[in-house]
Amino acid sequence: MMISVNKIPFFTVKDLSAIYPDPRGDLHALGNVSFSVHESEFVCVLGPSGSGKSTLLRIIAGLLKPTTGTLTFSSPGKPKIGFVFQSPNLMPWRTVRQNIQLPLEIEKRSKEEIRSKTDDLIQLVGLEGFEENLPRELSGGMAQRVSLARALIHDPDILLLDEPFGSLDALTREKMWMELSRIWNERRKTLLMVTHSISESLFMADRVIVLSARPGRIKFELEVNLPRPRLDEMRFTPEFGEMAKLIKAAIE
Repeated sequence: MMISVNKIPFFTVKDLSAIYPDPRGDLHALGNVSFSVHESEFVCVLGPSGSGKSTLLRIIAGLLKPTTGTLTFSSPGKPKIGFVFQSPNLMPWRTVRQNIQLPLEIEKRSKEEIRSKTDDLIQLVGLEGFEENLPRELSGGMAQRVSLARALIHDPDILLLDEPFGSLDALTREKMWMELSRIWNERRKTLLMVTHSISESLFMADRVIVLSARPGRIKFELEVNLPRPRLDEMRFTPEFGEMAKLIKAAIE
């Protein structure tokens, strides 16, 4: 089954550049990047190390200001943004439940709402039975599930992920591909994810954007016309292999 993407641009970046001042010579991270992401679309960004992928995410999240260019959202007001980093960044003294519910505590939501939404997210990411565990008692994949649930609990308009599975072993990483795909199918968030993995991007995304070496510019874009839900055996089809070759050639 193909899932149609709403073709209303959720946000647009135009001629975006990022330069980090340095006495030894300014570092040009991004150079004149322009693209749009549509509402409910899943987009992956690939590129060589140092191509400005993480810088791009931080600009969209509002954590950095671009040197030049614009970032515009189609909806009025400031959108709610969820951010998942490569490291889960969990508070070691807080349980799974307490880590997930932290954003709602900061917003001073009611205890009833906090418990209800936390229970919902624990079920969504498959952490039932681990609610009272501390981070040190979790595997890497489970810790990232906590991080993902924490990013989703305030119902963000857009979810940004910066190589969230990069530190996991191969088998756990592939399992998390399936889990994130399932969660996206259920919640249909607008999602932009940075990754170094060609297979990861093709397995999960509607569209793949490839950045050039520094300063990062858009070098290649590919629509991923694979049916959903994505099944593991799709990775071994000729169609998947041909798309992987195109992306690999663009990165090289």
